[in-house]
Amino acid sequence: MKDIDLNLLRLFDAVYRTRNISRAAEQLGMSQPATSQALTRLRLALGDHLFERTAGGVRPTQRAERLARSVQAGLALLEAGVSDEDSFEASTSTAELRLHLTDIGEARFLPALMAEMRRVAPGIRVRAATWPRDDIAQALDNGLIHFAIGFLPEVDQTARIDLLTDRYVLLMRSGHPLAPPAGRRSLGLEQLRRLDLVSVQSHAQTLRILHSLKLEDRIRLVTSTFLALPAIVRTTDMAVLMPKAIAETFEPAEQFRVIDARLPAGDFTVALHWSRRHEHTPMLRWGRDAIVRLFKAPSKRR
Repeated sequence: MKDIDLNLLRLFDAVYRTRNISRAAEQLGMSQPATSQALTRLRLALGDHLFERTAGGVRPTQRAERLARSVQAGLALLEAGVSDEDSFEASTSTAELRLHLTDIGEARFLPALMAEMRRVAPGIRVRAATWPRDDIAQALDNGLIHFAIGFLPEVDQTARIDLLTDRYVLLMRSGHPLAPPAGRRSLGLEQLRRLDLVSVQSHAQTLRILHSLKLEDRIRLVTSTFLALPAIVRTTDMAVLMPKAIAETFEPAEQFRVIDARLPAGDFTVALHWSRRHEHTPMLRWGRDAIVRLFKAPSKRR
């Protein structure tokens, strides 16, 4: 530790987050030669290359991946310790809470979240937007967003907590000619191959499932979001793969059928993601606790 000062750890964190030495230097207000020299000092002190060059920048070694968790947690504690903000009063705050949510995530989470905000934090503004998945981790680190909620297996550089498990089901109208008879709630692959399907561009996982089942030739409509689906499904013989938690909210319920399609990748986990750099910020601690309290499913007993 005598060879490592705080600035070297801040440098390491910036390079780890940006995956690029030039961008890290820009964030820290340093020249690129000074950044490279400081990174060399850290490499020598730790006896590891820490980062390997790639076509678009650098990637962390296994040692760097392990180190990043400790460094980010430590920097977060230091930032919280020197900050003037030592508490957060939700009832009087006029802060803005920024979230990554897809359109279907907004439908699933925003109604309950906004009802809770109105009850306990009426002055807080919530801004929801959909970020490119490759940009989410850096946006969290940079404070452009505070939380990301969703099925985000590509986002692996963050702190996270699993909220709930959902599954993909098939939604069709009641009275659909290919709907299974009453008492049966599933369709096999042969029945799926006879359906006309809708694909939603903003939800790539459903398209991957259709491709894995070789059903892409059954897609008759591609929409940009889920918003039009209730009307489309209710008034046509088209069907759509979608999360069960959303499918079961469509009204009037008697006009829809939710069908188990025996999918190979039906289950998925929705998680709350945040940056370790900011996890001790009072407002974000409060927001994280509120989201977990609202949406985390109770653990199942074995």
